[in-house]
Amino acid sequence: MTAITQSHAPGPARGPVRRTERALAPDLARGTMLLFIALANSAVFTFGNQPGAEASPHGWERGFNLVMFVFVHARAYPMFAVMFGYGLVQLTRRQDAQGAGPGAARSVLLRRNAWLVAFGLVHAALLNFGDFLGAYGIVGILFTLLLLRRGERVQRVVLWLWGWMVVYVAVVAAIAVHHATNSTSGSAAVPTDGVDSLSAPDYAASVADRLGEWPIHTLTVLPFIVIVWLGAWAARRGVLEDPARHRRLLIRTAVIALGIAFAGGAPIGLVSAGFVHVDGATADAFLTLYEVSGQFGGPGYVALFGLLALRLSKARSDGRPKLPVAALAALGQRSLSGYLFQSLAWVLLLSPFALALGERTGSPTLTACLSAVLVWLATVAGAYLLQRRSLPGPAEKVLRRLTYGPR
Repeated sequence: MTAITQSHAPGPARGPVRRTERALAPDLARGTMLLFIALANSAVFTFGNQPGAEASPHGWERGFNLVMFVFVHARAYPMFAVMFGYGLVQLTRRQDAQGAGPGAARSVLLRRNAWLVAFGLVHAALLNFGDFLGAYGIVGILFTLLLLRRGERVQRVVLWLWGWMVVYVAVVAAIAVHHATNSTSGSAAVPTDGVDSLSAPDYAASVADRLGEWPIHTLTVLPFIVIVWLGAWAARRGVLEDPARHRRLLIRTAVIALGIAFAGGAPIGLVSAGFVHVDGATADAFLTLYEVSGQFGGPGYVALFGLLALRLSKARSDGRPKLPVAALAALGQRSLSGYLFQSLAWVLLLSPFALALGERTGSPTLTACLSAVLVWLATVAGAYLLQRRSLPGPAEKVLRRLTYGPR
């Protein structure tokens, strides 16, 4: 293992990551998976509940519901948690390599994550109750204080925890199978949670609702510190910087983790699509299985993109990615701006007090799908144009200025 070591030579903290220091896999993963985030959030805004799905699907909508529960809902955001943990270690390594003082990385991380909490509060108040930035900031502070500089013996605990999570998913799956095989057929729908801010009559009322919803939502996602920790463990080994060396690990992780995530989401997906009819208790068991298995989508998708980046690097002799890959990577480098732009788009396009396209078009599912794809494509194009001019995303620029100062 390449450990994170503290430099004892005093020196100034260095600035943010340079373009030449970036690996393709993390940026490609973030840029591509923002499409999944767009699909998930546009569905939540369109249908006004979580997890966000057409209650009575017909035709192609049934397949869409199934795809969303198997591949997207509760499976996309854990990938960003893995990458967040990966980034914490990368930032620390850059500070150490610069020869900064022993507290430089700690100071930068605490400042950056504190500002992420502030970003999250503003984002939630103005745009989206389902904000993850605040939770990232809190988890980042806790990780920096408690785990970042710990030794190998402590770091291996995360592998033990994930092993127990596999056992837990197996137990939940067994309970779900028991319910399915010992109950009569029924007509239960997917259990959903209503969100007041998504049905508010005006923008001011939605802000008030979101200010009450955000703290609760943030508390529910804080346990993903275990996912962040796994990303940090991978970063210590440079898994994505050198995917060829870790190819076997990436393959095993992609197959096992994505297998668990996809299989765990399939039962409730089949119920949502109307292909399987169950009673309420079975639907609840299926939903629990879907929720606990979704976290495995994080390491699974990261491993998949690591393998994809390895394949792309071998295909290009000059080392320069083709235009689509370069554009996706450009969005990955500006994922914070892309994420915030999406939330603004949902408020304007899908809120009942704004354009309310989901209600006006007569096909909410089609509206959710098309708006997600078009908004994501707009962020891809915008990020690529900024990349051509060597400009950061606006949100990244502000966060870097607040974190590193006017340099």
